[in-house]
Amino acid sequence: MTIDVTWERHDGVAVAIVSGRIDSSRTGEFQSKLESGIEAEDSALVLDLGNVSYINSSGLRVGLRLAKQCRAAGRRFGICNLSRATRGIVAISGFDQVIPVFESRTRALDQVSGE
Repeated sequence: MTIDVTWERHDGVAVAIVSGRIDSSRTGEFQSKLESGIEAEDSALVLDLGNVSYINSSGLRVGLRLAKQCRAAGRRFGICNLSRATRGIVAISGFDQVIPVFESRTRALDQVSGE
């Protein structure tokens, strides 16, 4: 199973809609697909993980790296639509204490586009 990333843009906010299973063997592909979709004029990035069936710590590190890159570039960052299983992994790892996590894409867009 590959990782699919489709993009939407909402008033300067890039939304990466991710589908698939993100494990150690796919983190390079995951990072590459995300980085290649970010455009210079994007003011924020939201990762919609609603269609991700699994993510491990290496996949979370890609998200953390992206969050740091966004911060350095002056972009806001967040993740949204976590499944119950993915939400558990994010909580156990403490990732939700470092990166904004939103229940829905609408909520994420409201929060990251407003500053």
